[in-house]
Amino acid sequence: MTKIVNHWIGGKTAEGASGTYGPVTNPATGEVTTKVAFASVEEVDAAVAAAKEAFRTWGRSSLAQRTSILFKFRALLDAHRDEIAELITAEHGKVHSDALGEVARGLEIVDLACGINVQLKGELSTQVASRVDVASIRQPLGVVAGITPFNFPAMVPMWMFPIAIACGNTFVLKPSEKDPSASVRLAELLAEAGLPEGVFNVVHGDKVAVDRLLEHPDVKAVSFVGSTPIARYIHTTASANGKRVQALGGAKNHMLVLPDADLDAAADAAVSAAYGSAGERCMAISAVVAVGAIGDELVEKIRERAEKIKIGPGDDPTSEMGPLITATHRDKVASYVAGAADEGAEVVLDGTGYTVDGFENGHWIGISLLDKVPTTAKAYQDEIFGPVLCVLRADTYEEALDLVNASPFGNGTAIFTRDGGAARRFQLEVEAGMVGVNVPIPVPVGYHSFGGWKDSLFGDHHIYGNDGTHFYTRGKVVTTRWPDPADAPAGVDLGFPRNH
Repeated sequence: MTKIVNHWIGGKTAEGASGTYGPVTNPATGEVTTKVAFASVEEVDAAVAAAKEAFRTWGRSSLAQRTSILFKFRALLDAHRDEIAELITAEHGKVHSDALGEVARGLEIVDLACGINVQLKGELSTQVASRVDVASIRQPLGVVAGITPFNFPAMVPMWMFPIAIACGNTFVLKPSEKDPSASVRLAELLAEAGLPEGVFNVVHGDKVAVDRLLEHPDVKAVSFVGSTPIARYIHTTASANGKRVQALGGAKNHMLVLPDADLDAAADAAVSAAYGSAGERCMAISAVVAVGAIGDELVEKIRERAEKIKIGPGDDPTSEMGPLITATHRDKVASYVAGAADEGAEVVLDGTGYTVDGFENGHWIGISLLDKVPTTAKAYQDEIFGPVLCVLRADTYEEALDLVNASPFGNGTAIFTRDGGAARRFQLEVEAGMVGVNVPIPVPVGYHSFGGWKDSLFGDHHIYGNDGTHFYTRGKVVTTRWPDPADAPAGVDLGFPRNH
């Protein structure tokens, strides 16, 4: 019997009423294992209404109450991390260790939310004028929404909702319809932790659900992570409807390798950063820029390591890389490799046509490595979102930096070098929101914010960290003047000496 994933509205399961369902496959087998209910406009409205009603009390609740519930949720999440990782592997396909890492990164943001009282402290200036004080405070927005991608079905929602609800907002999540089960399990754990009904809601669906959230007058802010074209659409549409928006888009992350770098360390980093999670992550290194005469040696070291990666089902403990999310996406990734030679690249490793014995219907693709890729090639220009690594050559640091900065994307970047001065120049001169120095995937820890530049971010706020707190709250300044108690009206004795 096929499993059905329904919505979560008002603190309980809400069976889909639209009659429309989407298929959820096991990427390792290609088998449809689950149906997910797609929300109608009316069902989205019901979720927003539940969140709006819950905000009446949650928005005025104490910080102590909010953080107490989040501490309980954190404990439950920790206890169920293996279970959630298994749900991720079954629907996304990533290996279990990657799925566990995803849950751990989500836990880090829950930790941050548990200590949100520090970020929500206001400011006070006394005696700015005679008996006048000025205070700055931050207050919640109301109902906020999150629209999240398939590649991190637990982590990315946890980049959003823990901080949002800790700040006093209520939340409506529209997760990816490709792997929806993890988000519903998170909702169940929040309810078990004591979160009041309606504070956190989940609606599944497609563009119908997304567009309704973007236009709904009671949704005050929208958070999004996904591709650049959709991020631009989310930002434009939600902003036109008067909403605050943070929309994180795509990437083409570069890793510069200078001639003085430890090439073994650089090759290890390139392989893990390019092929980890099958390349389905916006922080993947998808372009290595070899500077100077080291290119041939570096490519050979990458090839040697890449060929040893074991590809197989995510629930096999020996697998190091799993399948891609859908057959359609697998075929699109393969098309970049198939056309690379005609565009001037040298195909060092061709992973297209790869299959796993006993799982022939899975969404498999092997490791691909392209060398001497021209900047005009589609494999370089597009975000492939798969296990394809492009290597480009540059004669000098300046040429390599110009190449990186010419990219329309500005999400993350890295440099490998032993020279501190070169690294310092790079971190100041490169046009990207996150920079790694001998660190291939510079994802910030929870108390620093995550986000890119240029076409990798639409909106003013990065996600989580201090930016997350500011995004989910709005400032208010209160100016107060109280008369001196010694000037109380005649007949009122407050125990102070009279000034007259």
